[in-house]
Amino acid sequence: MAGLSREGDTIAAISTAPGKAALAVVRLSGPESFAVAAKMVDGALPAPGTFAHRRIKDVSGRVIDDALILAFAAPKSYTGEDAIEFQCHGGGVVPARVLGVCIANGARLADRGEFTYRAVMAGKIDLDEAESILDLINAKTVKAADDAISGMGGGRKKEALRLYGMAIDLSALMEHSLDVDEDELPEGFFAMLDGKMLDFKTALEAALERERRSKILRDGVTVVLSGPPNSGKSSLMNALLGENRAIVSPEAGTTRDAVDAWLEVDGFPVRLIDTAGLRETDSPVEAEGVRRARSMAESADIVVNLGAAKRLGNGAGEGAKTILVHSKCDLSRGEGLNVSSVTGEGLDQLRTEIAARIAQLERPDDSRHAGAYAWACAEIERDGGNPELVIRANTMRRIGDALAELVGAVYSSDMLSRLFSRFCVGK
Repeated sequence: MAGLSREGDTIAAISTAPGKAALAVVRLSGPESFAVAAKMVDGALPAPGTFAHRRIKDVSGRVIDDALILAFAAPKSYTGEDAIEFQCHGGGVVPARVLGVCIANGARLADRGEFTYRAVMAGKIDLDEAESILDLINAKTVKAADDAISGMGGGRKKEALRLYGMAIDLSALMEHSLDVDEDELPEGFFAMLDGKMLDFKTALEAALERERRSKILRDGVTVVLSGPPNSGKSSLMNALLGENRAIVSPEAGTTRDAVDAWLEVDGFPVRLIDTAGLRETDSPVEAEGVRRARSMAESADIVVNLGAAKRLGNGAGEGAKTILVHSKCDLSRGEGLNVSSVTGEGLDQLRTEIAARIAQLERPDDSRHAGAYAWACAEIERDGGNPELVIRANTMRRIGDALAELVGAVYSSDMLSRLFSRFCVGK
């Protein structure tokens, strides 16, 4: 992140999503925020902690908008710096012009996540809160938003602190034991130590599982509808979504490319994908659709298999991730879960089954917390039962150092860059 070495700059960015809207927000933050803004407005700036309507001018003095201006003096702002927010009219043109005038008057364009980076560096929020803010922005369901808000409220930090405390206590116990003669250790000391190590590993594994659940809430799961032509895939997709998203036709091979939409199942975001019917075909276009359908089924988290996909070799006919469905059960009954897109029979059961498969998903998590917890578990597995106490003490010392980064005792520049590059420019 380039901004790590340019903290003294005054930065600017559009903080709202592009597109048609009543309002847009352009942010200024840094030591020259008031000076930059003063060149842009017709009249005096509002006093810090207040707001005022002012006309905004470009460098030639031409009025480009009439905006609400909010002023924040350090440290009473999101970033902890002097800051200005222009609440201007929305759309594509006005916010871009206001941002351009900010830059023309001495600000520079903010890097991705730089406002939040500065908030962390100023002690306004910590890294856990910063990550949770990102999760809240990206939340696709209420359950995902609630999980992010819990993190913003300190839930994630409290768990990391508890585990860090356990690691420090164990490390201190081992270090003290190294300073005394083994004969002076109380009877049953090593059995007690083994028990504490097991409790610590169990707590780490529980935290790791919660991180994996959170990742699924953040990223969602992919559910692919797979099966031969006219097996009811497109009708089922429309029934699950409650809208006509996919084209339904009695003509075989109607769906040739993937059609996808987001669906909420038990609070989890689900990317539902309707794919081409699986069959042998002489049509190059349809054959490519079949190839893509098979590839998507193989890489999906969950496959809803309608009919004879197994014998066509799509790689998803059976297994833990596959739900066998007999569609059109209003016409006939069949193997698997009987579902009708016409009458709605079986749709709730299918949602319940998808939710059950989501609960069984084993998805690796690349977050800071999950990485530290998984690494700590592996270290304990490798050295935790070693008869040499010095080796076990060294293991706990390394684990304590790793968990220290989670609670803010240690920040590396590489880690900060990786985190804040995931934010949008205006956050």
